Amino acid sequence: MTDISPDQVFVPLELHGIRLEALAPHHAPGLRAAAMDGALWNLRVTSVPEPDQVEQYIFKGIEMRPSRFAFAVIDTASGEVLGTTSYHDVVPAIGRLEIGYTWYAKRCQRSHVNTTCKLLLLTHAFETLGCALVGLRTDNFNHASQAAIERLGAKKDGVLRHHALRRDGTVRDTVMYSITRGEWPEIAAHLRYKLAQRPIAALPRAGDAGIQEASC
Repeated sequence: MTDISPDQVFVPLELHGIRLEALAPHHAPGLRAAAMDGALWNLRVTSVPEPDQVEQYIFKGIEMRPSRFAFAVIDTASGEVLGTTSYHDVVPAIGRLEIGYTWYAKRCQRSHVNTTCKLLLLTHAFETLGCALVGLRTDNFNHASQAAIERLGAKKDGVLRHHALRRDGTVRDTVMYSITRGEWPEIAAHLRYKLAQRPIAALPRAGDAGIQEASC
């Protein structure tokens, strides 16, 4: 894996009505609306920006290149921004990167969105960028996120104790997972099978009533 550039990362990535594109300033209104769907910044175990911090959040994601490449998650049917995800901690010398900084509007949690995004990003990482390993990490108290990562087929590497600050000033343990290049073909087949077993329903629009409690 050689050094990667934005032109290599931000190629057309689209599947099942979901498109990933480079997170940019023009996504701010949509990303703000996604965060407000569920007031996600109040969740202790995530790092979703408050509405007045969205522009800063986007610029930070851009400034972190090439160690982080942030994507906007787009519903192709409506054009709405559903959330964001990133490649981060990119280490080309050893063919490693991680997928994280991931959050979605409440209305599209427990849908096909997360599995679709992970399939797109993992396929691109292993089959185009040439990664040897893709890592994932989450807060030790974010049990929903841990379950979602484990459902992907990632292996738990361990826990980094007293590893990072939360927004409330407490210090979290970080649970680390990974997928190797050798494991990828079986995991890819599993993710495609999972998506094929469920109908890909249209996502609720922002402001729709009856949205269920969910976790990403």
